Amino acid sequence: MTLIVHNTLARAKEPFEPLDPEHVRLYVCGPTVYDLAHIGNARPVVVFDVLYRLLKRLYPRVTYVRNITDVDDKINARAAETGEPIERITARTTEAFHADMAALGALPPDVEPRATGHIGEMVEMIEKLVADGHAYEADGHVLFHVPSMPDYGRLSRHSREELIAGARVDVAPYKRDPADFVLWKPSAEDLPGWPSPWGRGRPGWHIECSAMSRAYLGEAFDIHGGGADLIFPHHENELAQSVCAHGPPFVRYWMHNGYLVVKGDKMSKSLGNVLTVRELLADAPGEAVRLALLQAHYRAPLEFGRDTLAEAKAGLDRLYRALRDAGAHEPAEPAPAVLEALLDDLNTPAAIAAMHETATALNRAEDADERAALAGSLLGAGALLGLLQADPTAWLHGEGDDAAEIEALVAERVAARRSRDFARADAIRDTLAARGIALEDGPDGTAWRRAG
Repeated sequence: MTLIVHNTLARAKEPFEPLDPEHVRLYVCGPTVYDLAHIGNARPVVVFDVLYRLLKRLYPRVTYVRNITDVDDKINARAAETGEPIERITARTTEAFHADMAALGALPPDVEPRATGHIGEMVEMIEKLVADGHAYEADGHVLFHVPSMPDYGRLSRHSREELIAGARVDVAPYKRDPADFVLWKPSAEDLPGWPSPWGRGRPGWHIECSAMSRAYLGEAFDIHGGGADLIFPHHENELAQSVCAHGPPFVRYWMHNGYLVVKGDKMSKSLGNVLTVRELLADAPGEAVRLALLQAHYRAPLEFGRDTLAEAKAGLDRLYRALRDAGAHEPAEPAPAVLEALLDDLNTPAAIAAMHETATALNRAEDADERAALAGSLLGAGALLGLLQADPTAWLHGEGDDAAEIEALVAERVAARRSRDFARADAIRDTLAARGIALEDGPDGTAWRRAG
């Protein structure tokens, strides 16, 4: 079983060969904690959660690091805008992020470092870059000197003009080169700051991940993941800092998920089309949101909307109905097609299609042993994808405090049918249908589920 991944650096799919087959190391950029997570933030969490589950199956030890950025100018701006203390903003939004990602079935990473806990490592790395001629101090800032790295830009493959255009968000007269970027900046008294050889200040965004990945995974590790929007400048600059400080390779495989699209436009706050995870969880179970994120290949753009959720919920309902009708079983080996799909660069759409094929076979199977094997296989596939983690009957009954009332009406309908009062039985069915309750009559009795 060989895992194939798409390496952004090579622009091609490659066999995955870890530095140490006994210990795979994975780093994924986490949230900047100043607001509720939106569905675009959730996509890399869910995508790399599937990769983490797969790696844990394939290798004896996996260390997954996902950071928290809790020092950033966006956080400072939110504090200035609202008057809420920075510590409270970061604590509140970190707690919300954890709750939302748990609702999507994401496993916690093995290590979740916070930027504010690693300032010393950042200062140390900056000092080395300065000493080696890759960075310089100017006006209280320390900047990485891009021309000091001849192959800078090889991850994003931007031209010199594109690199300069991308750096113009930080136009400053003290730059030696327009593409140079900030490693350390001075802090006024009303902003977070730490002592350093260059005065009181705070780190630039890019140096944070370089320092934190080194602290937990070493100077070179296997996979670095994140959204496609991070390729430039964030990951390009991480690569430059780390290679210039410690030598190549830094990262063997760079993996990036595609953008989320809402009504044809990339989701962004400037367009006002942001969907928060918290809002979506009010309308659908977390597993439905998760499945909606996995129904497209992770590298492809994903059109996301309320109808996407409805389709995902309907697909899960079908899988859960098959499991409910099969009775209780333990997870077993997934169908070979599921594993083959995931090994082929996390082809989750193909894996999900294979799960539905298993469910179809389960619905048709009459032999008890065959049904048990198929149900176990379906649950095993669900475990790899982080799906089918609920009790099937509980899932199909959904949330609501009217379950006892529904059960009573179902029982009354059963009694009415037995007494051949078909008018009353049909009236109960119609009443329940109007409330979104679907009834399924079978040889073992009548089951019900929420159809909406």
